[in-house]
Amino acid sequence: MRDGVIFVATGQGYLELAMQAAESLRATNPGLPVDLFTDLPDAPGLDLFDEVHATQDSHMRAKLDCFARARFERVLYLDCDVLVLASLGDLFALADRFALSLAHDMRRCSPLIRQGHAVTTPYAFPQLNSGVMLYRNDIAMAAFFAEWKQRYVEAGIARDQVTLKDLLWVSDLRFYVLPPEFNLRRVTELDAWEPLDAIPTILHSHRLLQHLRGQGARVTTFEVLRELEREALEAEWASLGSEGPWPR
Repeated sequence: MRDGVIFVATGQGYLELAMQAAESLRATNPGLPVDLFTDLPDAPGLDLFDEVHATQDSHMRAKLDCFARARFERVLYLDCDVLVLASLGDLFALADRFALSLAHDMRRCSPLIRQGHAVTTPYAFPQLNSGVMLYRNDIAMAAFFAEWKQRYVEAGIARDQVTLKDLLWVSDLRFYVLPPEFNLRRVTELDAWEPLDAIPTILHSHRLLQHLRGQGARVTTFEVLRELEREALEAEWASLGSEGPWPR
């Protein structure tokens, strides 16, 4: 099959998030095939997905084992903590020209996002976020994913973006950096957008899984998440003795 979306969910909490994300995708992109990889393939309610595949391993980054198993030629992988807010449009066409498309990670001044394992990269080459990835599902990408998995295991670092950054720096893979509306990690950015700037399309926020981490009530809507981020932004600047990054 030509185009499709995959989710990978291990554990009941992430499975419920994947179902929520898939519902938002169905509402905004009707007719687009959506598959699930999970360690709970017999759980109720999975008829929301076109096909359900059992994961071969339930480790923390089981997604690394599932990318090449997708049945689509052009694949959009989404983390479970997303809401799809608009039509994806012609996004899949990128896979005809680029083997992989993904967005920069946020908080690029922090050591967490600067971290590499075996490779040192310039500041302008930070980690890229692996929670939204469009890729061409072919032999070359299967080899890339296999090497990423090997580097991840050998490094012994929980965050897969660390070894992904290393591999992208040394690889000859042709990849593209998505604009932020396709992996919107900071909703407060929208407060500065003008009408013709962009259409927020894929919202990807850790606040959608904060209830799984004991950090607050479950968040299910864009509106609630936006208010939480505005409050958090004000609090973070206030903790530094400032109202914001620039004089007003």
